[in-house]
Amino acid sequence: MDWGSILSTSLSGMLGPFAAIYALATLGLNLHFGYTGLLNFGHIAFMMVGAFGIGSAIVKFGLSMWWGLLVAILASVVLALVLGIPTLRLRGDYLAIATIAAGEALRLFFNSSYLESVTNGPFGLGPAADEFDTLNPLDKGRMYSFGPFQYQGGDLWIMIITWSLVILGCLMMFMLMRSPWGRVLRSVREDELAARSLGKNVYSFKLQSLVLGGVLGGLAGVMWTMDASTQYPANFDPRITFYLWVIMILGGAGRILGPVLGSLVFWFLFTFLDGFLKGLDLGLNTGAARIAVVGLALVLLMVFRPAGILGNREEMRLEVR
Repeated sequence: MDWGSILSTSLSGMLGPFAAIYALATLGLNLHFGYTGLLNFGHIAFMMVGAFGIGSAIVKFGLSMWWGLLVAILASVVLALVLGIPTLRLRGDYLAIATIAAGEALRLFFNSSYLESVTNGPFGLGPAADEFDTLNPLDKGRMYSFGPFQYQGGDLWIMIITWSLVILGCLMMFMLMRSPWGRVLRSVREDELAARSLGKNVYSFKLQSLVLGGVLGGLAGVMWTMDASTQYPANFDPRITFYLWVIMILGGAGRILGPVLGSLVFWFLFTFLDGFLKGLDLGLNTGAARIAVVGLALVLLMVFRPAGILGNREEMRLEVR
């Protein structure tokens, strides 16, 4: 077993394009759950409308990347309103069921013949990143090395843009959570009845949180489409939302840097497990075994460190209403 190669690949994966994309998406989920207490198990839906919003605008309607980005953001806002207006008055467990059902229903709808003229259904949509690639100052085919970290020029360009968005998202979250708006969100998370008794419109604040977090998820979907040569609705299954929850809990829900740290650790371990299991050559389905190990790790995490690496266990003790 080549431990040096496995470690180098794991370190590269820790900062790679998918680590950045998942960190950006988890920022939105952290706003939903970590700061507002919304049990959103359908966050993948926001990534999906963001991805197909910009992809369809570019490939199917011939719009520029910038108009496609606007379409993706508007699609994320519309989804948040359509999903949130009828469901945010539900109790937490019912909200979880409604959101995961909405995510699955949307994926099946995008994959159906009814929307094939827009999403291209099971045949895949792409490529949509030509204009994005023309902005790349790096040589797309060249391999760039930084010690143990190695990336092709195209991946490095995705990383630069996406990690920049993550940094901006963290700064935005830092300022928002120290504003009166952020303090109301925290009060909603801790005790809705107390927030209502102080005259706060809890429903309105929940909806605002869902919209803003959904836009962050939609931007993550946009960057995924910029990274993928062809995008399929089947890519957006509930497994991705499960990964986002693992990342949020691992890093620490309700912490500014929780999603970033969680994504770094998750993708290091995920990539390391992939190389390790392949090196064992046990004849197993490596992908399934890797997911099983991640699931076991989540169970152990919830038992021994439920607040995650940066989280505060007392602060995140929620009563689902």
